Amino acid sequence: MGEQPIFSTRAHVFQIDPNTKKNWVPTSKHAVTVSYFYDSTRNVYRIISLDGSKAIINSTITPNMTFTKTSHKFGQWADSRANTVYGLGFSSEALLSKFAEKFAEFKEAARLAKEKSQEKMELTSSPSQESAPGDLHSPVTPESINGTDERVTPDAESRPHTPSSHTASSHTPSSHTASSHTPSSHTPSSHTASSHTAELNAVPFPHSSTSITKHWEAELAALKGNNAKLTAALLESTANVKQWKQQLAAYQDEAERLHTRVTELECVSGQTAGIKTQKTELNQTIEELEAELKAKEEELEKLKEEVENADRLEAQRDSLAQKLQDTQLRNSDLETRLSLLEERLENGRMEDESFRKSLRSILELLDGKILELTELRDTLSKLIS
Repeated sequence: MGEQPIFSTRAHVFQIDPNTKKNWVPTSKHAVTVSYFYDSTRNVYRIISLDGSKAIINSTITPNMTFTKTSHKFGQWADSRANTVYGLGFSSEALLSKFAEKFAEFKEAARLAKEKSQEKMELTSSPSQESAPGDLHSPVTPESINGTDERVTPDAESRPHTPSSHTASSHTPSSHTASSHTPSSHTPSSHTASSHTAELNAVPFPHSSTSITKHWEAELAALKGNNAKLTAALLESTANVKQWKQQLAAYQDEAERLHTRVTELECVSGQTAGIKTQKTELNQTIEELEAELKAKEEELEKLKEEVENADRLEAQRDSLAQKLQDTQLRNSDLETRLSLLEERLENGRMEDESFRKSLRSILELLDGKILELTELRDTLSKLIS
């Protein structure tokens, strides 16, 4: 059956810096899909995340792994096989809690699978009662039963330079915002895109720009899903084409054999009626095979058309991605203009208040002067009279 996705969510992905073992390095420019996969053939659980066509997480869950919540929206786990520590930043605490629950659930399933494989190993390694005294069974390891061929030594599980799931919390960012999902205290200074995204999300976007951005993101996600389905259909059709070619070669061999048989039957005398009947049946079989071959060819043409449609959808996806980037740039420009207008409005308000205070002072001074002039007039009137 192969691997099947059993749970998916979206998060920003980080890895520990392999040089310093302290700072977080972002492996995705934006939130990507992180999925749990179950491989029924090897009986293992894996965490896989793709950024485009690049696999940024490919971690097999083992019983000794631990997922640690280091903040209300950030969690991490150590993968000794990959010799790294993965970090995930979620947009809400509920998504983080759900991911942690699934991690614990699949970790327990991996532990049970390992115990069963160990029991099988013990049963297989014990000598059979019916076997000869010198017969020995081939060793069976838990890793081969679980589908993992690589060997894990105790040293690999406890290397001193790999951060453990209990000590890696010191490498976790001190604060993790919902907008950027980037650890503020340990994010490298070169990652300006994430800090710029945090500044953009800190100021409310215009309503129309936000709706346009959401619309393009939805369109882009739908195109990615269609592209993945068409890619899977193309891979399946490629495998079917090989099978059809083998069937066609077998049908051609069968047709040649049938033609040879017809010729032999025509050469046999005294059995004309039987030969004609068999010839008719063989001709019908050949016609059926030709019709089936024609149907297969038509199906192959349809698959080729679907592949061409997939290429067109890929071009549309690239165009939508460019439009989304242009929209984000326009949003940034509008946000800058809004900030400048708010500053000018505040300065105008302060100047207006200062002007009003000056007018009040002048009015009070004029009132005093008028009062003095009134008293002076009254005095002069008394002197004149």
